[in-house]
Amino acid sequence: MSTESIQVSTAIKSSIENVWHAYTSPDAIVKWNAASDDWHTTAATVDLRKGGLFCSRMEAKDGSMGFDFEGTYTKVEPLSCLEYTFGGRQARVDFDNSEAGEVVVTVTFDAEDSHTTKQQREGWQSILDNFRKHVESTTTRD
Repeated sequence: MSTESIQVSTAIKSSIENVWHAYTSPDAIVKWNAASDDWHTTAATVDLRKGGLFCSRMEAKDGSMGFDFEGTYTKVEPLSCLEYTFGGRQARVDFDNSEAGEVVVTVTFDAEDSHTTKQQREGWQSILDNFRKHVESTTTRD
């Protein structure tokens, strides 16, 4: 098992409350959680508390394959930080207000050995980019 950590981030034009809700709400997760257009999340569950479980069912749209991305929350600080374990690895998600008025979401996760660091970074960044697009498209402006 690799001990390398990989980090991806994005800046989102929305309130931290909207960003947090979209990241932790099963109804929202199924709308943004995919690395490419030929995949989607068909179901999501979230028990948002330390020791709570989460699961996102990710499937190829053609039905050829799928898997459950699941884990256990080890730390939940609303509007600030999530930490969780998944498949013997760990991840942390930080939510920070920037001076530019955006919310910076940074995901740091343990690398795995089945895919290159580049593939993992690109896949997780693509999901985070989809998350940003989803939040910004559903945020109402004053």
